[in-house]
Amino acid sequence: MMMNREAVFTVDEEFEGERIDSFISAIDGELSRSYVSKLIGEGAAFLNGKEVKKSSVRVSDGDSVKLFIPESRIPDILPEDIPLDILYEDSNVLVINKPKGMVVHPSNGHYSGTLVNALLYHCRDLSGINGILRPGIVHRIDKDTTGSVLVCKNDLSHKFIAEQLKEHSVHRLYRAIVCGNLKEDGVIDKPVGRSKSDRKKMAVCSDGKRAITHYKVLESFGDYSYIECRLETGRTHQIRVHMASIGHPLLGDGVYGTLKSPFKTEGQTLHAYILGFNKPDNGEYIETLAPIPEYFEKILKILRH
Repeated sequence: MMMNREAVFTVDEEFEGERIDSFISAIDGELSRSYVSKLIGEGAAFLNGKEVKKSSVRVSDGDSVKLFIPESRIPDILPEDIPLDILYEDSNVLVINKPKGMVVHPSNGHYSGTLVNALLYHCRDLSGINGILRPGIVHRIDKDTTGSVLVCKNDLSHKFIAEQLKEHSVHRLYRAIVCGNLKEDGVIDKPVGRSKSDRKKMAVCSDGKRAITHYKVLESFGDYSYIECRLETGRTHQIRVHMASIGHPLLGDGVYGTLKSPFKTEGQTLHAYILGFNKPDNGEYIETLAPIPEYFEKILKILRH
């Protein structure tokens, strides 16, 4: 008898108004939209406890989505003894300084070597709210973005941190090197949503969700600028899309800019530098700082000379 895996997801505001099949496919990278639609047609999906009849049903912020998936589709996600650079840890959460090239959670083609594989080895328990592919993951950064990732060890902590993310009270500062000469600080307030031409990309679009990025120029080098970005909202690829939208894409960003550069960047030059949040156990505010990675410092040294 075929056994089913139960995956439970909580909708955050990034996906407000998204079709339920698109939402599930975006969250669980292993599942294509067409396959999710097939499962929905078989009565395998539930929205806030009620069976979903159509794939076109829209989800809202805070909704609970449950999907029953044939177990055979997902391989075992195994613990792996991968060293972790831990910036902070207590009984409820930990903050990891993620290196460049590490995928945060398993997906199609990436079932080993991910942050989740490393976390399963390090921690006995992790939050299960986002399903077996994303245990403990309350937010993520891209494969080639380095720096701070906050991980939850239990469901209560996950809900507590998720609420802070929803209210935009988590303090997030990024460092980046962008193309072109930026002379003044600024604020980018442009809606970001899924690209109409490529669903794997994000874009500035009128029907997207409001996104606000504050940027501060730290150093200018003529052809490049070193900046600090503060996220007021947390949309997928927000900094990358926003900076490209004003003509200053991130150095090394081949998706929203160009790969042509005199530097070996291996993807966008973006680092999650400071992360500040209130602890789930007592509400105390703490900040962690992820040191600028070596490859990033080397590029800055070349630019400065």
